[in-house]
Amino acid sequence: MTTALRIAQGEFGRLALLDMDTPLVSHAHSQCHVIFKASGADSAFYVSEERLPVTDRTAILVNAWEPHYFYSEPDFPRTVYLALYIEPRWLATLYDPLRLAAHPRFFPRPCVQITPRIRKLADDLTGDLMSPIPMKQERLESALFELMLAISEQFSAWESIQDLMRPEGLRLPDSRIQRALTHIGEHLGQPLDADRLAASAHLSRAQFFVRFRRCTGMTPHVYVNTLRAETACRRLAQADDRTTLGRLAQDLGFSDQGHFTRFIRGQVGVTPSEYRRVVQLY
Repeated sequence: MTTALRIAQGEFGRLALLDMDTPLVSHAHSQCHVIFKASGADSAFYVSEERLPVTDRTAILVNAWEPHYFYSEPDFPRTVYLALYIEPRWLATLYDPLRLAAHPRFFPRPCVQITPRIRKLADDLTGDLMSPIPMKQERLESALFELMLAISEQFSAWESIQDLMRPEGLRLPDSRIQRALTHIGEHLGQPLDADRLAASAHLSRAQFFVRFRRCTGMTPHVYVNTLRAETACRRLAQADDRTTLGRLAQDLGFSDQGHFTRFIRGQVGVTPSEYRRVVQLY
């Protein structure tokens, strides 16, 4: 079973050290996502159905809203992963060009050979997270930004602004789908009714799914699951939110706490109760 060793959450997004062998379903994040092997055996992640190696010399780079998943293969021993889920808005406050981290083509390649410097920065961050003395916010954010800047300079397309902004690189705007996205965000506690959303947008079900994927890069189901998982993580991290897990499950549209627990474990890797137990809010 997957164990959360450390989770840090704040305006920067989320960092997690996961001793992981539990499968993750196909899912996405609104943040840009970077995965390192922290220790243990080599393994693999899947990004857009492509199997990619996770080793001491590689990193997995997942664009915002890009589907990916993890399957624990029988011959894999356990692996500890350092997973970064970084808010592009936070990066932009420190260095404006990195606002493009929200772009669906920010990382042109999903698996890269990392430099010794990036390996050291990731190892140093892992060591600081594992320290019995919690990191101060300034130190954590400084270390995280230095690592993300090094990754972006080496492997992203942020310097090629004109390439990123070409029409074929942008998802096409559609006011009907935008209204559907707003409706979904305001009604996370209700079951997803794609037929009703399609009808309200004056589209057939088939047209709605095609246009939705064209605008977002994913299906309505994956989009809703992404919002529910991120909302759950945010609320589980808030020290002043003492909502019971049963009530949180209900708020997010789950029929019972068991279903909610299985959902979060499939999306995040750990149960809601374990997430709440280990998360450190910054």
